[in-house]
Amino acid sequence: MSTHLVLGAGPVGRATAALLAEQGQRVVLASRSGTGPDVPGVERRALDATDVAAVTAAAADTAVIYNCLNPGDYTQWEDHWPPMHRALLAAAESSGAVLAVASNLYMYRPPAAGTVLTPESPEGSPDHKGQLRGALDAEILAAHRAGRIRAVIVRSSDYVGAGIRENSMGTRLVATALAGKRVTFLGKPDLPHSWTDVQDVAATLVAAAADPTAHGRVWFAATNPPRTQRELLSEVLASAGKPSVPMSTMPDWVLAVAGWFVPMLREVRGVGYQFTAPWVIDSTATERELGVTPTPWDQVLQRTATGNG
Repeated sequence: MSTHLVLGAGPVGRATAALLAEQGQRVVLASRSGTGPDVPGVERRALDATDVAAVTAAAADTAVIYNCLNPGDYTQWEDHWPPMHRALLAAAESSGAVLAVASNLYMYRPPAAGTVLTPESPEGSPDHKGQLRGALDAEILAAHRAGRIRAVIVRSSDYVGAGIRENSMGTRLVATALAGKRVTFLGKPDLPHSWTDVQDVAATLVAAAADPTAHGRVWFAATNPPRTQRELLSEVLASAGKPSVPMSTMPDWVLAVAGWFVPMLREVRGVGYQFTAPWVIDSTATERELGVTPTPWDQVLQRTATGNG
């Protein structure tokens, strides 16, 4: 039986590994430490994703390599992403495995008023993080077109769902709100925004990797209709049976000043345009062509509130 190699043991990596195991696949979930929450039926392995030789060896005899890596420190992306990208390309080319990439939306320029994002929307992010991810994705697709590798890319909006609490724009306030404390939004909290459940990311990634006709393209993970930041938080609280909490908004100038002293806040502000205008994606192509539909919203809210799948 061929192995499915999942790199990155965050919420998306764990959801992907769990889905593959449920399908009866042999799955290796690799991360730098090789430790973390147990995923039934999945082998854990320590692996340095920047080590070309180690990743290439781990990918031997694999059917699919899933790139679910997601360095949390925005300030280190230029240091961390290129070596991981090179290792994955080398491993995919050497092994012949499909390279399935869990990507994001940072590479898209702000959409024109009244429009939604599709996989074909114009790229050209004003932020260096989006420029970097866009360039890496473009190189992967170029390698696929050149016949060097087989690859597919799945892009998602901000994560919600199981295992997502402090590391997502949509859910960073959930723990505070569930504790009954005041929350402070960034950006404009009453604009429509798309939120993608991590299990729907996994479902789209697995489906796209398994379908040769899907390769060489960018897909959006199956995603529910948009909610504003305020609606999302209010609905999560209601799902948990908790009362509403006081809600306020951080002025942009405060975030700008804070960014001078806290580099991570400066990086968050760099992609703040996603929260100062509508940021809505259209995943109907995924639903129509891959047959993946988003999880019912009430279940997404419950997963987000409890942290469990």
